[in-house]
Amino acid sequence: MVKHVLVIRLSALGDAAIAAPVLRRWAMANADVRFTMAAPPMLAPLFDEMPANVDFLGVDKRQPARSLCRIFLSTGADAVANLHHVNRVDRALRLMRLEALVRHTPLTVSTLRKGKLSRWLMLHHLDMRPRRPQHQRYGDVFLRLGLTPPPPDNHTVAPLHNASRRIGFAPFAQHQGKIWPMDLGEKLVAMLSERGYQVVLFGSRGEAPTLEQWAARHEGVTSAAGRYSFAEEMEVIGHLQLMVSMDSANMHFASALGVPVVSIWGATHPDFGFYGYGQPRELAVSSGRRCQPCSAYGNRRCRYGDYRCLRDISPDAVLEKIETIFEK
Repeated sequence: MVKHVLVIRLSALGDAAIAAPVLRRWAMANADVRFTMAAPPMLAPLFDEMPANVDFLGVDKRQPARSLCRIFLSTGADAVANLHHVNRVDRALRLMRLEALVRHTPLTVSTLRKGKLSRWLMLHHLDMRPRRPQHQRYGDVFLRLGLTPPPPDNHTVAPLHNASRRIGFAPFAQHQGKIWPMDLGEKLVAMLSERGYQVVLFGSRGEAPTLEQWAARHEGVTSAAGRYSFAEEMEVIGHLQLMVSMDSANMHFASALGVPVVSIWGATHPDFGFYGYGQPRELAVSSGRRCQPCSAYGNRRCRYGDYRCLRDISPDAVLEKIETIFEK
């Protein structure tokens, strides 16, 4: 039986954020096992409120495989849950296994089975069976280590308890196929402002000028972009009643903190396995065009050149979803 599990997820902030609630559940179900979570240093706040048997190790993914191997060996783990499964990490783990053989120490490694969508089948809507969610595939990695499974997951995001009507809005994403047109995004902000909602805008330092302009033009709207550390930003998100987000890391940050998310989908699709942890499926908004989805990650060019799948989502449709949630 394993005694100390090294859990690895070094990049893709959204995927690393998904690991937080998964690790919490497995650590609680295996209180006699120690867990060390290796993830980007900036994500430490997501792993603050973990069970006592969980430690956090900030690791820079850009290091060569040999350096990663030394860092991984320094934990003294006798098992590895590889939630990353990329070449550099895989090379580091091969070196780690060789070192374990030399030292005659046991080392068990379980690796994420990613699976791939067939692009041809996806484009022709023949491979649209829902994939297993990412958090379930992470659970499979722990299960193959022989750990005790946690009880059935009945997690749901927190209900809206008070009337402060404080909403976050993260209108950007890594790829164009995931970004709602800016004019529609600002129109939603204006409509929320007119109805008395308090809106906090989220984005990177480079996106801050756009969001600051929106905040200046609309009452009750503030921008958090570029103003706070990651830890402070997570604290702000944790006090929201609702987040509106693209298919982006912010959806996963809010989900990990138990905040409901109305998510907007264009080139990608919630059934590809990357939907927010614990989010009700009815909170996803899409246009339902026949050409949608066309990409697993949103990084393919629109065949029409105008991303009409996103343009067809009206601010009224998103606002209706938001107000329905507050009414409930």
